[in-house]
Amino acid sequence: MDSIKKYVAECIGTFVLVFFACGTAALVGCSSENGTGYLLTALAFGLVIVAMAYSIGNISGCHINPAVSIAMLVSKRMSVSDFAGYVIAQFVGAIVGAAALMAVAGKESGLGANALYNGNIGASFLIEVILTFVFVIAVLGVTAKESNSAVAGLVIGLSLTLVHILGISLTGTSVNPARSFGPALFVGGEALSCVWVFILAPLVGGVLAALVYQFLSKSAD
Repeated sequence: MDSIKKYVAECIGTFVLVFFACGTAALVGCSSENGTGYLLTALAFGLVIVAMAYSIGNISGCHINPAVSIAMLVSKRMSVSDFAGYVIAQFVGAIVGAAALMAVAGKESGLGANALYNGNIGASFLIEVILTFVFVIAVLGVTAKESNSAVAGLVIGLSLTLVHILGISLTGTSVNPARSFGPALFVGGEALSCVWVFILAPLVGGVLAALVYQFLSKSAD
């Protein structure tokens, strides 16, 4: 029953992330030329994480991101069975969130879907690996000590805001395979054909962050 509660929490958290954060990107825009919309979108992603961290964090840890979950798996902070359950729940939440957003904003809004940077797969892949690495290593660091629990949500939310401030004008910032898949599934076309980049690259970034953090923390000991 505890596992089911964790999966439900992850599903709800990812739904909220896609509906509110991707919804903000879809409705206010994320062009770097429109400073207000750009910053609102970055803040929306960060604030969702803060809100969810302090509401479902004590239930599931508030991963709401397969890249975070795979880093926790590599770091041996979660089991393989829980990892599978989390990822399925996250994708379900993202799909339902994108469906709800489409019902409100319409497919033509773009639903906050990601796009390749200048049509370049290699550059986009590298960008997403780097952005995810920075975000996930922050997650691993701040959650490594129980004494950080009071501020962990704020740190993680601000870290996500940080990577969005840079990444929005490049790829729209994924750093989250589920968040990318949900909108792409309904938008279709180019967004769906290149979504594999925004699934695979964040997973690679998450694994690298886990391996580097393990190395650094062992060295510190």
